[in-house]
Amino acid sequence: MYRRSLITLALAAGALALPLAARADTVEVAGVKYDTAADLGGKKLVLNGAGIRYKAVFKVYTAGLYLSEKSDTTEAVLANAGPKRLHIVALRDIDGNDLGKLFTKGMEANAPREEFVKSINGVLKIAELFAAKKELSKGESFSVDWVPGTGSVIQINGKSAGEPIKEPEFYTALLRIWLGKSPADDSLKDALLGIERKRRR
Repeated sequence: MYRRSLITLALAAGALALPLAARADTVEVAGVKYDTAADLGGKKLVLNGAGIRYKAVFKVYTAGLYLSEKSDTTEAVLANAGPKRLHIVALRDIDGNDLGKLFTKGMEANAPREEFVKSINGVLKIAELFAAKKELSKGESFSVDWVPGTGSVIQINGKSAGEPIKEPEFYTALLRIWLGKSPADDSLKDALLGIERKRRR
């Protein structure tokens, strides 16, 4: 009887643990779910951090950063030569032209001059892509992946958009928009670096 009770308790504990394990596979930010792991070019990535971009009191989009290993400083993220992914989901409608301009402005404000100059080709390409789309509607998403040997690969709503951008400086300059000295949003910078998560513990 005692042994049977132990088995029953063990099974019950296992059943309770399943929902927890399922929840541990994703992180939810403003209703958007980010997987805690991803596969890119046959390499495993982990979610370094995810957060919300605010403009005044309005939520504009969520962003998640995936790396081959967790890093909590901008320098460590940029020095990581492995694959990377930045995934953004719109929380409100965003004008495509405005998005392209904000990317350009953010890169120019944060990247060293030489790096920005070498990124111009990529800056023009990504601005053209969003101008052609006209609008990133609420719920739509895009990713910019860094794939060593290939370049920066842009996906809009899960579909490849345009040819890879070869210049490595472009991806570094792109990440500086959120992780640089004048980030788009200070709290989002902390969230992407996992700092906010650490403070909550």
